[in-house]
Amino acid sequence: MPHKFNAAHRDKIPKQKYRVTNWSEYNEGLRRRGDLTVWVCDTALDLWSPPRRTTRGGQPRYSDLAIELCLTLGLVFNQPLRQTQGLMRSIAKLLRLNISVPDFSTLSR
Repeated sequence: MPHKFNAAHRDKIPKQKYRVTNWSEYNEGLRRRGDLTVWVCDTALDLWSPPRRTTRGGQPRYSDLAIELCLTLGLVFNQPLRQTQGLMRSIAKLLRLNISVPDFSTLSR
């Protein structure tokens, strides 16, 4: 067991200390960790709604791009599908985009 190899000497290994010398830069770095920047290009907005189906059957409501984008954001932020739907709604609202967001049952399919 490798974690027990130095168990007798583990208390003698000093913990490294990092000293902060520029507090204003350090504080600003901590603030930037919570910053979220999202941009959507015009081509993605054009591809958001699916093309019309020419064969028999119902028309799709969301494009593959819209569903993949929602699922990717859900994986990045480690969220369940309902919270992912809420995140996408809030992003669309903040960016003032007039797009329909796939609901969680569509994302699960």
